[in-house]
Amino acid sequence: MTLSMPGSSSKVNLLPKEVGSLTRGLPPTQPNTLFVLGANGGMSVSPDVEFPVLFGRNEPDVHVCVGPDDPHVSRQQGSITREHERWVLNNLGRLPIRFPGSRLVLSGDRAELPVGYTPVFIVAPKHEYLLEVRIAAPTMPPTRMDGHEAETRDGSVWPLSEVERLVLVCLSQRYLRHDPQPQPLTWAQVATELSDLQPTARWTWRRAAHNVTNVRKRLSPKVPGLVEDEVPQPVGNTLNHNLIIELLVSTTIGKADLELLEP
Repeated sequence: MTLSMPGSSSKVNLLPKEVGSLTRGLPPTQPNTLFVLGANGGMSVSPDVEFPVLFGRNEPDVHVCVGPDDPHVSRQQGSITREHERWVLNNLGRLPIRFPGSRLVLSGDRAELPVGYTPVFIVAPKHEYLLEVRIAAPTMPPTRMDGHEAETRDGSVWPLSEVERLVLVCLSQRYLRHDPQPQPLTWAQVATELSDLQPTARWTWRRAAHNVTNVRKRLSPKVPGLVEDEVPQPVGNTLNHNLIIELLVSTTIGKADLELLEP
């Protein structure tokens, strides 16, 4: 079976090939429009049309291709549909689908997608394959309410200095490169890489850790899980992991920032 692709319209459209990521900005569009990007391109769907977006390995049978060379990924791994004013991801394949953090949507399960940017990962035995999803925010953000600020921050990114951004991109590069089961780099690794990149900057692990700690403290009043009292022992990499996930989900950092690590 080969799917018939929609023609150019204002409701269902192919994304131009030059779209490198959904983490940075969207064209003017109807609120709640769905954008999906995979290995070989993507598409957008307005919220007022009944059009299920299929994604998976077999490009002729899906609208968005993901994991095209891995036979573990199902030919039709899943779909995203509009149901009761929400976009819902359905796992139609065998592999689990991981949302940011550790939440898994197993085969046959479904999960609502939040407004904003959500990177989801097809979890294969030796690799995780990124499917980028973004839902356009309402033109006017909803009234901010105590305890729900994270639900109303779509389009807002956390302010970072140039030095903070460099350190954080280095710390989180395994996430940005979509490594299987990514973890933050160690402080020693961060200091070594930054020293190689900026030989005269006198980078040490303490300087790198100090910058990241300052960011965690600054965000902690509004983002849970960034201070030791809020996570179980042993802490390990948990604080930095939680910070990286927040920066990714809020689109404060993205794949394009890896250019900062290039000589």
